[in-house]
Amino acid sequence: MVGCEGLAGLLCKKSGGEEELGVFYPIRPECQENASRTRFRLRAGKTLSPRKWHAAFCEDGHLDIAKVLTRIQRGGIHPAIKGLVWEFLLGCYGPNSTFEERNQIRQRRREQYSIWKAECKNLVPVIGSGKFITTPIITDDGQPITDSSTNNDQGVHVNNAVSDKKAIQWMLLLHQIGLDVVRTDRTLVFYESETNQAKLWDVLAVYAWVDSDIGYVQGMNDICSPMVILLENEADAFWCFDRAMKRLRENFRCSASSIGVQAQLSTLSQVIKTVDPKLHKHLEELDGGEYLFAFRMLMVLFRREFTFVDALYLWELMWALEYNPNMFSIYEEPSAATDKSSATLSTKELVKNCGKFERKNVKTGTSGQPTALAVFLVASVLETKNKRILNEAKGLDDVVQIVEEITGNLDAKKVCKDALKIHSKYLSKAKMP
Repeated sequence: MVGCEGLAGLLCKKSGGEEELGVFYPIRPECQENASRTRFRLRAGKTLSPRKWHAAFCEDGHLDIAKVLTRIQRGGIHPAIKGLVWEFLLGCYGPNSTFEERNQIRQRRREQYSIWKAECKNLVPVIGSGKFITTPIITDDGQPITDSSTNNDQGVHVNNAVSDKKAIQWMLLLHQIGLDVVRTDRTLVFYESETNQAKLWDVLAVYAWVDSDIGYVQGMNDICSPMVILLENEADAFWCFDRAMKRLRENFRCSASSIGVQAQLSTLSQVIKTVDPKLHKHLEELDGGEYLFAFRMLMVLFRREFTFVDALYLWELMWALEYNPNMFSIYEEPSAATDKSSATLSTKELVKNCGKFERKNVKTGTSGQPTALAVFLVASVLETKNKRILNEAKGLDDVVQIVEEITGNLDAKKVCKDALKIHSKYLSKAKMP
């Protein structure tokens, strides 16, 4: 993985802003055909470039976030700075923080991550070793599994029975995390390295330990993987993932009676019923009124519907459109050293520094739904398939097949643009008696 400074050096040797994305996310040779479907292109004058990014900071480190958001919404973020920008978009740092304040926050978070990782390593020594496990190491009642040659080869020794409920719950998850890590973004050269796979496993394992209420659920690996690739420091990748999960964690909360994205599916149903009652009625007649066919799109933010590069582009467009500068003070730990962004902004300042989607929410008093844009993205996809669903779908299986045909064929920028139109239409119609 080339560091940010190395990437910036590469850029100087290119011209016109049309660098090959393969330089940044190398694809395994046997997977090149699918990668060629990527629609995202670096566009000079539109994409947020390293030069424009650095120019957006004033001398002490304050960031002109409004200017940055505008550029991202036009053309995404250059790969050389993507991880750095994501840290701001996700609320790791506030735009009004200084260079010094961010250094202090970063150092404190790295130390905290080291403490948590050490706690995990004390329970399972393979943590932090550059290896990971894919087979169970304890039974449901905490007894060590000693007959696994794979675990022994990897240095996993659980010699005594475990009685602590949190530790048992966590240790039971580790092999499932490992199995999912092996399947994560396998088209990328990055994950041919066991060390890089282990880095992803470590981050997910530590997160499951810290957030024991959610733990680990399949799909979290798809959210975490880009952070591990984009941010060289493992602790920084963890905190970026943590901030993403602040928005998405309820997606992964499942019980015997409900699924994590149930609330968003209900909102989607209400949106389609409002903006396209004919389509909603047809879906209800096909027993699809609960919109379960949209489960995957909402849970992992379209990771399976887009190529790796296009998924990253979609995410940063979403986060830029949803951006609210107050998120930093909301997400920050109460005991942490805060920056000046936690101060209350006037409504005018707040609106100016919000993304286009969130700006409308602030103006209409509907702010506070950080993942709501995803619902309108799904609605925009359904609207593009409106005629086919109405004319061809005779059962729910037909709806699923029509929706699944979008995989690899979506334009992220167009989907976001259409989602904003549906959002406006929904707010307008929802006000009508």
